Amino acid sequence: MKIEVFDDETQAAQAAAKAIAAGADSAVDARGRFVMAVSGGRSPWIMLRALADEDLPWQSVHVVQVDERVAPAGHPDRNLTHLRETLLGHSPIPPEHIHAMPVESQDLEAAAREYALVLFEIAGSPPILDLIHLGLGPDGHTASLVPGDPVLDVSNRDVAVTGIYQGRRRMTLTYPAINRARQILWLVTGSEKAGPLRRLQQGDRTIPAGRISPDQAVIFADRAAAG
Repeated sequence: MKIEVFDDETQAAQAAAKAIAAGADSAVDARGRFVMAVSGGRSPWIMLRALADEDLPWQSVHVVQVDERVAPAGHPDRNLTHLRETLLGHSPIPPEHIHAMPVESQDLEAAAREYALVLFEIAGSPPILDLIHLGLGPDGHTASLVPGDPVLDVSNRDVAVTGIYQGRRRMTLTYPAINRARQILWLVTGSEKAGPLRRLQQGDRTIPAGRISPDQAVIFADRAAAG
């Protein structure tokens, strides 16, 4: 697992955007499309806004969600709301190439199965995503794989629904889906992430993030997180 350290959050996010752009070019050259999964959070919105200004083969780019909160359409808690503002609002990516998790469904378990089918359609069977962007929580969670949730033990589904965490249920990619990715890009910023980041680098499997494969993984961190 490689780590690159930058002076601040903005520099780390911008460098991550350039790495994604390079990965997109390579994937489209090799396979005709680039499928990436994005997580939510403040730094990722900086990253995606920077990515929107990069010269990507946008007609061949597909974006799926790593996770999403169960909240109404347009709600500020929704990752999709910010994804649309930062990427769709500033790049020529086709709107239908942003694949939203269907968290407004009355049957969330059925909706999770439907989203798994979307992954099959755009990334193969089993789905292999070209790049998955992940963040790291102060409690060691990543995606919506949070300490103590039964979803941590899911091994036969790519998409699952969590219990309540910080006031909301979530839909999330599971370990099998994440660990099949061709590349994992961590974006970790802020001093509150310093402890979890050390544990991630040490392969500490007692935190949810520690169960993500370190193979083909790179960490973009600011100095505050890297210590």
